Amino acid sequence: MNEITSGWTAEAEAILPDLVALRRAIHVEPELGLQNPKTLAKIKAALAGLPLEFREGPSTTGLIAILRGSDNGRTVLLRGDMDALPLHEDTGLDYASATEGAMHACGHDTHVAMLVGAARLLSAKRDTLAGTVMFMFQPGEEGHHGARFMLDDGLIDPLPDAAFALHIMPNAPHGIFTGRAGPLLASADKLHMTITGRGGHASMPHDALDPVPIACEIVTAIQTMVTRKVSVFDPAVVTIGRILAGTTDNIIPETASLLGTIRTLSPRQREAVATELKRLGPGIAAAHGASAEVRIDRGFPVTICDGRAVAFGQSVVEDLFGAAAWRTLDAPIMGAEDFAYVLEKVPGAMFFLGASHEGSDWRQCCGLHSNRMVLDDSVMARGAAVHAALAERFLAEGFGR
Repeated sequence: MNEITSGWTAEAEAILPDLVALRRAIHVEPELGLQNPKTLAKIKAALAGLPLEFREGPSTTGLIAILRGSDNGRTVLLRGDMDALPLHEDTGLDYASATEGAMHACGHDTHVAMLVGAARLLSAKRDTLAGTVMFMFQPGEEGHHGARFMLDDGLIDPLPDAAFALHIMPNAPHGIFTGRAGPLLASADKLHMTITGRGGHASMPHDALDPVPIACEIVTAIQTMVTRKVSVFDPAVVTIGRILAGTTDNIIPETASLLGTIRTLSPRQREAVATELKRLGPGIAAAHGASAEVRIDRGFPVTICDGRAVAFGQSVVEDLFGAAAWRTLDAPIMGAEDFAYVLEKVPGAMFFLGASHEGSDWRQCCGLHSNRMVLDDSVMARGAAVHAALAERFLAEGFGR
């Protein structure tokens, strides 16, 4: 075990009960979007008495807590997101959400607790740290661009030399860390398309211009476009999740609308797919004498992990828990993460931590965003230890050893 990573495991286990209590307190009172004042108050209470400087606002309730070591060397950022999802919890847990229509179904309560744990561990060794640690407590990850707002507000200025984040996975092997160099998660853009025809009586379609079959044709053409226009070596996913048209059986509607998601793994493909969709929809509609309006709302960019940061993280994990604790992902995941905004500006990486219950069949566990998602709190000790070790070693050595 590397000297710099030694000791963190036992120290993290010692504070695990406090982390469990914090995580469950946050879980009971989930908050949505960019404003998470109750969660922020719990974080500040958990950090009270530590030698930290705080930066806040104005666009969100995000918090940057800064720990300055004995030397004015490198700076490393560790991030944990705060917000919940808009769904009803159905876990039956004693600490289930008490807020109707909101649930921590993506593990952000866990991420906050692990980051607080790292702040406590590193604060205890402040005098030996060779630089500065920034703890980024970020709201608005679930589609609200919280990381971008915090960057735009100047809370992370000047930028750190490296950035790391952990994300739990409830349907992954207990206590195992995973990651990969390059694209880890996809970009996520929202597609809106409205086809306008001419309404009329359903018994006389020849006197109308029915937008419904045109919309169906466009949906099929989108799938053909993906398979024929998009390289399998730079993939894309376009899924139409909603088709909306009409009010009853005997009326041809004036319009039909499509709503979908666009996922890509490179900035180049992201732009190319958007260009194709803006041509395809109006082109097919025009062929039928109708029109189509296309709007693409830009979501999170591709989450791209620096190869040096991934190798560095793997080394830290293996030094702490052995080679069996690390697995390299074979392929990216087509979900999206707004930590991508940080990684666009700073070299770094995100790693996943398996949080299924020890000894369970992790393949049968409910995944992220399920209203029945549960996880094993004990993995938070590993997460806090890895956060602390990543920071300490990076400040001392950079990406090299």
